[in-house]
Amino acid sequence: MEIVSAGSGPASHTLATAAAIDHELSEAAQALIDDGVAANTRRAYQLQAEWFSQWCAETGRTPLPATAETLAEYVTHLAALTLAPSTIKQAMAAISIGHQDLKLSPPDPRQANRALRAYRRHRAAAGIREKQAPPVVADALHALVAATYRDVGALSDRDRARVILAGKRDRVIVTLGFSLMARRSELAQLMLGDVVETKDGLVIYIAQSKTDKDAKGVEVAVPPALRDQTVCPVRAVREWRSALAAHGITTGRLLRKVNRWGQPTDSLTPDAVNRIVKGLAVRADLPAAETFTSHSLRAGGATAAYEAGNPLSAVTRHGRWVDGSTTAHRYIRGADKWKDNAMLGVL
Repeated sequence: MEIVSAGSGPASHTLATAAAIDHELSEAAQALIDDGVAANTRRAYQLQAEWFSQWCAETGRTPLPATAETLAEYVTHLAALTLAPSTIKQAMAAISIGHQDLKLSPPDPRQANRALRAYRRHRAAAGIREKQAPPVVADALHALVAATYRDVGALSDRDRARVILAGKRDRVIVTLGFSLMARRSELAQLMLGDVVETKDGLVIYIAQSKTDKDAKGVEVAVPPALRDQTVCPVRAVREWRSALAAHGITTGRLLRKVNRWGQPTDSLTPDAVNRIVKGLAVRADLPAAETFTSHSLRAGGATAAYEAGNPLSAVTRHGRWVDGSTTAHRYIRGADKWKDNAMLGVL
């Protein structure tokens, strides 16, 4: 390769042009880069960036590039609003990434982190605990499934068809969410072709998930319920798939809305999956029903699997957690506090 030295004339012009091109991105490349961040994360970061810019405008501060002092002041502002520490941490991440995207140096987070640490201590001293969706244990699982069955005797034919079909779909959400230890986004994105019934149970292909940044995909085996068919994910999927086929649907999304005429239509969003679980918890009259979310199914599946004697490694692998996940360990500790209690049998 010929090395062209810098200087005057055509050669130096070529170097200058090359240097400029080296820092350019085409629209296609930028689109792929932007798409490399999960849609939900991208929306959350965009909102956080907008709120930060608005606060800077109101306080006379500069959002880009922001100083370490501005970041610390913003964290203090969010703390005064009594936001959850996790939300404040997300805001800090959004600000940092916003700077990086524009090739600006992010503000030094050390002061802001110390302020956030103090805020956590103040919340703990005030008796404020971090909100966490309660895990769905065995009794709650049965209650949620029971809530999908409703008395349709007094309903019109149209409403009866709607309630029965929605119940079949909701049983898939509950039983599969629990047995698959599924995130709501994973449930919402499932295609009919991703769920295959075999002689041993279901083989489910998760095309992408929160911890699968490169969308390599993974197959997860879900066995049938052996003791109680009412909570069997294999049975629930089979009945729902049959109902969809009766409406001429054999491809596309697995989970769908049900319209007023009792017909399956558009695919469900992750938020819709969450609302369905919350609604079932209320209908089932579970304790603190308003705190249940679709994540309760994931947490409950992990807890139940560990309590059944399965090793932690098998639980985290099945639930698609990264190795050493603090979230997975939090569920396991919930089971261990009774399983390996130091005072067990002492009194």
